[in-house]
Amino acid sequence: MRAEPDRRQRLLQLAAGAAFLAIAAVVVLIVINSSNGSGGDTKIEGVAEVNRLLNGIPQEGLFLGNFKKGVPVELIEYGDLQCPVCKGYAEEILPPIIEGPVKRGEAALEFRNYAIIGPQSLPAGAAAIAAGEQGRGWYFLELFYRNQGEENSGYADDAFLKALAKAAGVKDMKKWNSDRAQLTDYVEHTTQRAEQLGFEGTPTFATAHPTSPDLKVLGTPGSTGALEDAIKEAAEETGAG
Repeated sequence: MRAEPDRRQRLLQLAAGAAFLAIAAVVVLIVINSSNGSGGDTKIEGVAEVNRLLNGIPQEGLFLGNFKKGVPVELIEYGDLQCPVCKGYAEEILPPIIEGPVKRGEAALEFRNYAIIGPQSLPAGAAAIAAGEQGRGWYFLELFYRNQGEENSGYADDAFLKALAKAAGVKDMKKWNSDRAQLTDYVEHTTQRAEQLGFEGTPTFATAHPTSPDLKVLGTPGSTGALEDAIKEAAEETGAG
């Protein structure tokens, strides 16, 4: 008659062991997910989408467009790569500008760093310029925004920047590493320039003629149409509209 109680005891022990293993598995998953969510995940998404958007458009540095053929207007964005509003513009408002006026040769688009979000904004901006030194600057910018994490969460670390550079098509990683180490001063320079112009947030847009240092500040237009109108108005002022 003792066999039945013993059997029940063994079943209870097995059940307790299984429950412990299940709890341990859940804890492991939580830890893994928490680590991924905090940034530094080097799996880069959106590469095909960005390639389609930028395919066939000349770029040099952080300029995008046929600027060497005398485009009449530059649309300039002062932005911070950690800025979630800049991400929204990159994904929703700027693509029609790139696919329209920029691709048609009616305007060039330039990104200038206005690094104000946090400490990682400075090296991120330098990394983008360094990618531009190899003709991959806009690929880097677009991929950064499509993989952006929560601002100041620590996600934009060195591993993340390196993964972005490789996904953006940077071929000479040794040169990219050397270049970005020397370009933080330039990020500081464009940031100071934005402050001198009285900019208070990102993104802030302006238009200019490619041969003139003067900017017409637009602020933060809330739609693609508003930016298109600004490009047309700037072209008319130069006699190209």
